[in-house]
Amino acid sequence: MFQNLSTKLQETFEQLTRRGKLSEADVDAALREVRFALLEADVHFSVVKSFLDRVRARAVGVEVSRALNPGQQVIKIVNEELTATLGEPGRLNLKGPQPRVIMLVGLQGGGKTTAAAKLASRLRAQGERVMLVAADLQRPAAVQQLQTLGAAIDVPVYTGNGPPPQLCAEAVRSAEKQGKTVVILDTAGRLQIDDVLMQELAAIRENTKPVEVLLVADAMTGQEAVRIAEGFHKQVGLTGLILTKVDGDARGGAAISMRSVTGVPIKFLGTGEKTDALEAFEPGRLSGRILGMGDLLSLIEKAEATFDKERAQKAAERLVSGTFTLEDFATQLREVRKMGPIGQLLGMIPGMSGPKVQIDEQAAEQQLKRTEAMISSMTPRERRSPDILNASRKRRIATGSGTSVYEINQLVKQYKEMQKLMKQMGGKKGALSLPRMR
Repeated sequence: MFQNLSTKLQETFEQLTRRGKLSEADVDAALREVRFALLEADVHFSVVKSFLDRVRARAVGVEVSRALNPGQQVIKIVNEELTATLGEPGRLNLKGPQPRVIMLVGLQGGGKTTAAAKLASRLRAQGERVMLVAADLQRPAAVQQLQTLGAAIDVPVYTGNGPPPQLCAEAVRSAEKQGKTVVILDTAGRLQIDDVLMQELAAIRENTKPVEVLLVADAMTGQEAVRIAEGFHKQVGLTGLILTKVDGDARGGAAISMRSVTGVPIKFLGTGEKTDALEAFEPGRLSGRILGMGDLLSLIEKAEATFDKERAQKAAERLVSGTFTLEDFATQLREVRKMGPIGQLLGMIPGMSGPKVQIDEQAAEQQLKRTEAMISSMTPRERRSPDILNASRKRRIATGSGTSVYEINQLVKQYKEMQKLMKQMGGKKGALSLPRMR
């Protein structure tokens, strides 16, 4: 989401770090570029002014002048102040008598129904007994959409035809009888904020006493998302925000502006279409991504949530012993692709984003698919023993995978080189140790 902003900020900071000393004029020139970049990214002007005032106050003082590398010290200050602007991470409130009610509100098209399913999936994985409530009786097929999503994540969906405030109250009573611990209300939206919508939401809130009222807002709408949040907060009283579509081609300013302008904490970020594409909001990590510092913690968490730990450990042991097969390699490729788009994953690695790193994400994604197709076109015996691949077998595999014999040869060559290297490292005492995965 922050690609353009990240590129411009990193270009500015790269010029700063080339200088041995920084004058006040150097800092002002850099902050002028930062101001343009933030405003272009649709960050609220009042947020930009406050942010840059704080950065400048620190950047022209003793903190930078005495630093060994003034340019890097300025980047550190920007990172800290950006993290402060994004606000403290908002944690979901699951206290109080069960079932705890979470009410999702927002306009049509913001992604409420999908967000409800993602949140339900996340809470179910944490051991909660969840019920979804289809309280959006305005949008055609909204109920059916929630039922489909609920079935996919094995979470029951409560439906009814009465007025939404009454329907939601009945759903909470039903959830209590069934021993559910969390009820998520997918309420109706409108194309714009109106009195009818607000009265309905106020009545639902009064009837169900939710512990959380979360606004689901589309990050791609920029400053409009901030105005929507202000409107809902004034009328209904929000406890948190879920920003959706943060993986899209948006300018990103809404995410930076939200907390400062509304005073409401961001609790989750929707990062894709799948039901597991919901991240807890971590301001320090998001700031790191914006500034091109990567986000290894999120990458590790994605890997831990995706990979079968026991299978991964066995594959690692086979890799070191030299018995790692192309079948193992194909399995690992599938696990990596489950983690999300390759471009999104590369952006989490420090140094793998920014103006100097030009990665063709589509080409990288395509290469992963071609490699998987080549291995899938092999027989089980060929995957386990690539040495048996003669010319006719390679032609068959190339035809079956839509690739070329040259690509088959390259894959086998790379595989053998990796296998040889890992076997040498495994053979050296103490050269490579595999920590047990817990």
